Amino acid sequence: MSALDIKLLRDVRRLWAQVLAIALVIAGGVATLVLAIGSHHSLEETRIAYYDRYAFADVFAVVKRAPKALVGQIAQIPGVSAVDARIARLALLDIPGFAEPATGQFVSLPDVGESLLNRLYVRAGRLPEPGRAEEVVVNESFAQAHGFAPGSRFSAILNGKKRELVIVGTALSPEFIYTVGPGDLMPDDRRFAIVWMSEKALASVYDLDGAFSSVSVRLQRNASEREVISRLDALLDSYGGQAAYGRRDQTSHAWIDHELDMLKNMSRTLPPIFLLVSAFLVNLTLSRLVALEREQIGLMKAVGYRDGSIVLHYLKFVALIVVVGISIGSIVGTWLGLRVTALFGDFFHFPFLVFARAPDLYVVAGVLSAAAAFVGAIRALRDVVRLPPAVAMQPPAPASFHRLVPASVSLEGVVSQPALMMLRNISRHPIRSAFTALGMSLATAILVVSLFLRDTMEQLIDVTYFLADRQDATVSFIEKRNENVVTQMARLPGVLATEPFREVPVRIRHGNIERRIMISGRPPDADLRRIIDVDLRPVVLPSTGLAISGWLGKILGFRRGIGLRSICWKARGER
Repeated sequence: MSALDIKLLRDVRRLWAQVLAIALVIAGGVATLVLAIGSHHSLEETRIAYYDRYAFADVFAVVKRAPKALVGQIAQIPGVSAVDARIARLALLDIPGFAEPATGQFVSLPDVGESLLNRLYVRAGRLPEPGRAEEVVVNESFAQAHGFAPGSRFSAILNGKKRELVIVGTALSPEFIYTVGPGDLMPDDRRFAIVWMSEKALASVYDLDGAFSSVSVRLQRNASEREVISRLDALLDSYGGQAAYGRRDQTSHAWIDHELDMLKNMSRTLPPIFLLVSAFLVNLTLSRLVALEREQIGLMKAVGYRDGSIVLHYLKFVALIVVVGISIGSIVGTWLGLRVTALFGDFFHFPFLVFARAPDLYVVAGVLSAAAAFVGAIRALRDVVRLPPAVAMQPPAPASFHRLVPASVSLEGVVSQPALMMLRNISRHPIRSAFTALGMSLATAILVVSLFLRDTMEQLIDVTYFLADRQDATVSFIEKRNENVVTQMARLPGVLATEPFREVPVRIRHGNIERRIMISGRPPDADLRRIIDVDLRPVVLPSTGLAISGWLGKILGFRRGIGLRSICWKARGER
């Protein structure tokens, strides 16, 4: 072992606290990078495998009633590889021992064979038998929320009649990974269920023998989704078809995309912060070490050590810190990544998890950490190279100061001597002072934002539930009703006010920009569900035309007074 290596070990032992602190900062950056990217890759691979194995559809559409003979025409649309027509209806549930209202999405299963698309992964039990109208399969999260198992019973109001149902199995579906009930903002497994039952049984309940109310389509590779949706809408239009939509607008897929984007954004924002801090700490520690060992550096140069050998000695010091940080960060990041992936897997109810192994991720994390540490060490290493032996063995020359103000101006009595010294140091190191101020400002900003978040959420709740949506309960109907239903609801005990509304899914286009939204029709004098502007004042709805949100208008490039170039309104054949 060379003399410089022995000195390196002594320096590490003497500065172990600083070395560990810098290594832990580097480890934080590496762990965050491995955690975010690793779990994102694993969850993405899991979703891709789940979609592929259980044939998740690419395009979806809902109709009032369409004959099954139409399935052959849909299959002939260019770009369509598979079609699965079924019955899908919402119904109220009556769960024993559960007082709150619950809703179920009833979906039919083929009586013979299995579904072509959106196939089920049966967790427990079995699928319903064709001749047993009371047998159903429910999604696993709903069964766990109520403690249901195969053999449990509950009731549902199907087409106006209450029927007792028997659970024969629990299952998962790629179509309902993230289950959100109608009108809900977050999943509530106690109040919303996915219920699968025999197609023959569900068709007899809703008088849909030989017909379907929902269709799923899988596309061929390189097929035009927009063209398929356009042709599908044309076929379903006369049968009360609503606007068809692709995976991007499918509720479950869209929510999972949002969650995965959060992991991706975390991998882009947090690691750079740790790496920048580690670069600053390396620069600070190495600069102080070089300043303290100034005479030793001069002596080593005087006895024959080259600049490269001395620089390599200090680079080994930095490399040791980086290696410790990368090792700790890789281990912790891998462990946390597995835990986060499993946590997301349980939350999304994936039937299996695919842990993506990416050795290049650790290489990237190591290279970025080493690069950040090297950038932080450049200035100190430059001082080592530029320091002549004769100068290094002498005490450093005093720093040269300049007057802040002309000699004719006296600051005595205005600024104290300590304050004047601080001003001189700030003016002598403007870049360091600027970065110090920036760091303090960012730290203050983080503190303000964290404290501001609670007040913001309270303001959001106040505006949403006390100024805009002021109703205590919302009653939704599967079919449209006459206005006398509003009068009947107003006569119920305890009801002070009622307001009707109607919501229809539409596809709105402006130029080449297209979005699938919900148009809400409300009374002109709506008081329970009001539209609030930026000044928190109620907006008077126009008698003609549409009032759209600022967010949607910005996406579509609208200005006030500009009409829609094209709007598709598909509800029971209406446009």
